Amino acid sequence: MKTLLGKKVGMTQIFTEDGQVVPVTVIEAGPEVVTQVKTVETDGYDGVQVGFEDTKAHRVNKPMTGHFEKAGVDVKKHLIEFKPEEGETYEVGQVITVADFEEGKKLDITGTSKGKGTQGNIKRHGHHRGPMSHGSKHKRLAGALAGASYPGRVFKGNKGPGRMGRDTVTVQNVVLVKVIEDKNLLLVKGAVPGGKGGLLKIRYAVKG
Repeated sequence: MKTLLGKKVGMTQIFTEDGQVVPVTVIEAGPEVVTQVKTVETDGYDGVQVGFEDTKAHRVNKPMTGHFEKAGVDVKKHLIEFKPEEGETYEVGQVITVADFEEGKKLDITGTSKGKGTQGNIKRHGHHRGPMSHGSKHKRLAGALAGASYPGRVFKGNKGPGRMGRDTVTVQNVVLVKVIEDKNLLLVKGAVPGGKGGLLKIRYAVKG
């Protein structure tokens, strides 16, 4: 399934023909170039490797420099693979742009959520607080974890305070509202994971 890499620009709103307001996220997607075509005969599986966003040659190691030289493309900052749909063919050097996506279709968009740092169990997991009355020593602390003599220990996987955010998150069935080809922009309805400038992976919805 064709996958396009992009960067989150920010959010805005647009108006439909009948005057309704639609909140949209603006994504600068592509163009990306095919850097390698993998086949069952050569690699054991079918796949297409694509590169996104030019970078300076000294920022990659020698093996990757040779990889890009073999493909005859500029050095790319991000590489990703996707499995081509049956009957689709790709060639090294081929460019994939937002023009390959159709307005009105549904997308699955994957990104890295915003980091929240270390947070308590209430914010991190939505736990209830304790009594807020005078003298209460249990306002925003975690509840009983270990029991009494049995089990007498904290089970693995208990929800508690810790680092929050910076997770890989996928939002499904996001409607592609508008494609602006000359500026390599996709406008999708609603919010997508991550902050401004975050890397996003865009493809047609699996369940859509």
